[in-house]
Amino acid sequence: MALITCRFFSETLGMSTSMTVILPQKTASQIGMEGRSGSGKFPTLYLLHGLSDDDTIWTRRTSIERYVAPLGLAVVMPNVHKSFYTDMEHGDAYWTFLSEELPAVARSFFHLSDEREHNYVAGLSMGGYGAFKWALRHPDRFAAAASLSGALDIAARIEKEKGTWIGRATDLIFGNKDVRGTENDLFRLLEDARGVEGPKPALYQLCGTEDFLYEDNLSFKKACEESGYPDYAYEEGPGDHSWEYWDENIQKVLARFFPQG
Repeated sequence: MALITCRFFSETLGMSTSMTVILPQKTASQIGMEGRSGSGKFPTLYLLHGLSDDDTIWTRRTSIERYVAPLGLAVVMPNVHKSFYTDMEHGDAYWTFLSEELPAVARSFFHLSDEREHNYVAGLSMGGYGAFKWALRHPDRFAAAASLSGALDIAARIEKEKGTWIGRATDLIFGNKDVRGTENDLFRLLEDARGVEGPKPALYQLCGTEDFLYEDNLSFKKACEESGYPDYAYEEGPGDHSWEYWDENIQKVLARFFPQG
C-alpha cells in the first residue's frame, strides 16, 4: 500500500487543507502483509473522522492500511475540523467541500473510480453522521455507508450538549436554528428516501451499548425500521466511545462491504 499525505488548496474553503490517502499496491515479497491491486480504477472508501480528530486519526489509531491491503481498496480520509460535515452558519462550507470538491480533486490526483458500485463511505461519531448524511443526500453516488458510534440524532444531541465544548461547536455550525426537518437532519433524509426512485445505498449501523451516543443510535435504528429502508443492518455489542471499539468494528464494515476481497 501507498500512504500519502496530500496537501492541496480548496477553492470552496479558500485555504489550504489536507487529506490522507491509502492507495492499493500489488506486492509479492512484502513481509507480513499481502498487497492487492486491480487493473482498473480503484474502488474507494471515504473514511470520515470524529469531532476531536483530523484526517490522520484512522491511520494513527487503527490498522486500516493493513486491513484494506488485500482488498485492492483506496481510502480517502479528508480533514473537516469541527464542522459536522456541514456548511457552517459561522464558518466554512464543509458540506460543499466534502460532497462536491473533495471527490473531484481526489479523482484528479489519483486513479479512483467514479462508479456508484465502487464507492463507499464510513465514519465514526461525527463522521458516522457525515457518512449517512452523504449517502442519504446522494444515494446515486454510493453502494453503501457505515456509521460507527454515530452522532445520528443531531437535534437531540444539540439539546443535550448545551453549555459544553461540543455545544459551543454546534452553535458555530448550526447557529440558533432548529435542525429538525432540514437537510442536516438524518430523520428528515430517511423520510425523503421513501420518494427517491432507483437504488439506495446499503446502511450499516454499529454502536457499543456503553457508548454515550447509544440512545441516539437506538432512535435512528427505530426510524430506519419504521421507514422500511430497503437495505439496513444494525449491530450492537459491548463497547464505548473508544478506538478499541472502532478498530475492531471497521473490520466488520470491510468484511460486510467486501466479502470476497
